Amino acid sequence: MTTHRLTRRKLLTTAAGAAVLGFPLPLRAQPKTFKVGAIHPVTGPLAEPGQACRLGAQMAAEAINAAGGIKSKGGIKLELLVGDTQTKPENGRVEAERVVQQGAQMLLGSFDSGSTNAMVSVAQQRRVPFLVDIAAADPITANVAKAVREGQQKVQYVYRNFPTGSSFGRKAVQYFTEIFREAGVSPKRVVPITRPASAQLLLPEIRKQKVEILGVVSPGSPGLYEAGQIAALKEDLEYVMASVPWPNFKNPKTKTLAEEYQKRSGGKTFDTNSGYSYDAMFVIADILERAARLDDPDTIVDAMRKTNYTAGLMQYGGPILFNEIGDNPNAIPTMIQILGQKPVAVWPKEAALQKFVFPRPKA
Repeated sequence: MTTHRLTRRKLLTTAAGAAVLGFPLPLRAQPKTFKVGAIHPVTGPLAEPGQACRLGAQMAAEAINAAGGIKSKGGIKLELLVGDTQTKPENGRVEAERVVQQGAQMLLGSFDSGSTNAMVSVAQQRRVPFLVDIAAADPITANVAKAVREGQQKVQYVYRNFPTGSSFGRKAVQYFTEIFREAGVSPKRVVPITRPASAQLLLPEIRKQKVEILGVVSPGSPGLYEAGQIAALKEDLEYVMASVPWPNFKNPKTKTLAEEYQKRSGGKTFDTNSGYSYDAMFVIADILERAARLDDPDTIVDAMRKTNYTAGLMQYGGPILFNEIGDNPNAIPTMIQILGQKPVAVWPKEAALQKFVFPRPKA
């Protein structure tokens, strides 16, 4: 009869083997996330457009992550650190500082030019690349570009994919001229509506006073197309035209996304705000795919400068790219008109879904 002595070494080896067999191996480490600080006015007077911006950015991040994340960087996922300016310009800086402290490696925002400009100082001081999704004031990028050009700062970290205020004015004059020519009319006096609050006062008064006008046009004001404004003004807003950045609804991808957005937003239209924030997240993903490294903000900025993105869902005049100022010269507005209580693209012809109505029908 043969006996086997169980030595201490064999006992430990056997025990270790049992442990390996009896318990699961540790899970493989998951890719870390790349944090983007998305700051918008989701409360206060500008809450409606700010909430649209946030939802657009969230839907884009979800779509990017579901498609595999940043593939060239091992599938790293995007994580949004959201902020709320409460429609107070000074809060742009406060919220930007907060999300950077929490690890934000890029900034996105912020709708109104005041809070966006406040975020610029944080981006430049903390070396955090900042993509402006919505804000039109020319100095936002121009001042930074000038400071870099004159040697006061080394690197420009602020870039914008949205029409500038000056480009709004130029395009509005072009569109108005073309529409008036097409309609065969020559208005002698123009009084544009530029803000939702003034529209809520003036448009009902025009109706009450039975003022004879050819139409109401806006060279680029926010808000006239939003669900809340249409609900407040109802028929008083019918036939009003506004030159605003607008989704390209001739693109099947835009139409599909708009349906999903409508469900998630409680029936609201995929518009200027949700659309530009959505595109901005995909531009960020494109930048990160091309950046040499993600732990160095200057390499991210190098990739930003070389952007040439052609898959945007908004109506552009060409690919998304950035000029020497840091602006996208191909970010252009579309003339929309409220027809049947819905905003519809009516000009230029290549973007139009319906023919414009001008002059508006007499009551």
